[in-house]
Amino acid sequence: MHTRQIVLDTETTGIDPKAGHRIIEIGCVELVNRRLTGNNFHVYINPQRDIEEEAIDVHGITNEFLRDKPFFHQIAQEFFDYIKGAELVIHNAPFDVGFMDHEFAKLNQGFPATHDYCQVLDTLVMARDLHPGQKNSLDALCRRYDIDNSKRTLHGALLDSEILADVYLSMTGGQKKLNLANQNKGDQANSAGGIIRLDSNRPALKVLRASADEEQAHTERLELVNKACGQSLWQQ
Repeated sequence: MHTRQIVLDTETTGIDPKAGHRIIEIGCVELVNRRLTGNNFHVYINPQRDIEEEAIDVHGITNEFLRDKPFFHQIAQEFFDYIKGAELVIHNAPFDVGFMDHEFAKLNQGFPATHDYCQVLDTLVMARDLHPGQKNSLDALCRRYDIDNSKRTLHGALLDSEILADVYLSMTGGQKKLNLANQNKGDQANSAGGIIRLDSNRPALKVLRASADEEQAHTERLELVNKACGQSLWQQ
């Protein structure tokens, strides 16, 4: 069964949808079985109201830029169909989900609440569990996991989603790519139906046993993996 996740971020006119603030940008990155697919969703939206100056200072999106962009009702169905049934991966999820639910509810077209058709994973909550007492902003997590965010001079929904995807995969201990030594040689053998065998005359390999300290460190690492994404394969 394929696991489909959507790493999602929004930019808005202000911080509170109850005060009439609206979504102005949506950026989504798709992961299937923890691999980036390139099937992304990105749109700017005309909010039909002015953006607060403090918000412009954060994301750099101006009222003038959005004047010719579609209204939310014009992109709502496409957005809903894109995320439906997926697990949403969001940093500080209540903010984005609150705005999404507000926008869909304003349409009065029977769209359900986000939690009714998507699972939601909040990476801010996950980060606080993994790194209690430390800064867990997206920038702080990039520094902690050695992820390049040099292009992030301003907040942008699609760029932030791409960065968050890297952060999420790092936090949950998964590799996006696996490069094996002699991969080309192995591919050639497989394509020819052959098998690469070890030299029978080579000396026996030395078996190295883990020390007690190493076993303890391994156990502690597995506990972190369990907290992040459930029981690890090593412990099943």
